[in-house]
Amino acid sequence: MNEQEHLYAMALTRISNFNFASALALYRHCGSAAEVFAVRKDIRDVAPGCSQRMADALQQWSEPLKRAEAEMTFCRDHGIDILTPLDADYPQRLTECSDAPIVLYYKGNGDLNRKKVVSIVGTRRCTVYGQDIINSFMRDLKEMCPDVLIVSGLAYGVDICAHRAALAGGYDTVGVLAHGLDQIYPARHRDDARRMVGQGGLLTEFMSMTNADKPNFVRRNRIVAGMADATIVIESAAKGGALITAGIARSYSRDVFAFPGAVKAQYSEGCNALIRDNAAALITSAADFVKAMGWEDDMLLRKAGKKGIERQLFPEFDSDEELVVGALTAINDLQINILTVRTGLPVSKLVATLFSLEMKGVVKPLAGGMYHLIS
Repeated sequence: MNEQEHLYAMALTRISNFNFASALALYRHCGSAAEVFAVRKDIRDVAPGCSQRMADALQQWSEPLKRAEAEMTFCRDHGIDILTPLDADYPQRLTECSDAPIVLYYKGNGDLNRKKVVSIVGTRRCTVYGQDIINSFMRDLKEMCPDVLIVSGLAYGVDICAHRAALAGGYDTVGVLAHGLDQIYPARHRDDARRMVGQGGLLTEFMSMTNADKPNFVRRNRIVAGMADATIVIESAAKGGALITAGIARSYSRDVFAFPGAVKAQYSEGCNALIRDNAAALITSAADFVKAMGWEDDMLLRKAGKKGIERQLFPEFDSDEELVVGALTAINDLQINILTVRTGLPVSKLVATLFSLEMKGVVKPLAGGMYHLIS
């Protein structure tokens, strides 16, 4: 993406004063921040939904552009990537959200568009019970699904425990910050943040010289929720930021899970309430989570590898296997009787062929006599 578009996107964010939904709607309507600038004088004709207040603000680009130029210099000097929805590296899951940031600042090497992304949130007063859950969950998840990006907020408690467990287990992990990348809050987590830059990264929508003010944490939470496939609440009191993040995730139609705790345990009240109110699915292990997410494919491949049934990158198929793979590539998850019709193979030969493909780690049987082609 060219620098000019980045400059206009940064300036537009500043002009909008974090009116997320309105700014993003305008951005999407025009197709780019540069186009918003180009039509600023006729913005209400071009985008009738633009409010008068926003239209007036869009006439004043001088100061926002000057600030954007200074921030671009800062980013260039400190190896920070500027990401907009038009950039391939922007977290694409966020583009599905109506209040997604128009600009993100990222320092790191982790893929923000990893095939599987999980956010882990919870209380800042994580108990020994919570720490044990995090460590066992991360260890077991790594065994079942080795390629997952772990996201949290670098805060005290559950957040930092999740980041540390991810780092220790070999996962990339991204911390979403409530301030600019010129500082780390809390300062005690600087060493962790430094490690994360080399094994994941740090992400924020805030320019440098932005402090970690209270409203910024709520804004930060929507990124934690929006860039992930699922949000897991480990521990939470009856009120707290983790519950806000869970609510935002639900509003984005994302999966929300919670670990239960003892009745009347202070830092399990929030999780138990989420489960009671059907606002989160109950899980007690990584296996529960993987099953609920439908991520068993990774487990099957890992188990196959341990048994010496390695799936080849480009497996060789005989003619019957090619027929089955072709049918499942066109329409996945077919019953055996449908596969018989689509491949023209008799049932006896089809069963033998499916077994051979299963041993190669290419297909897996599902309930109801269906077969799934593992991607």
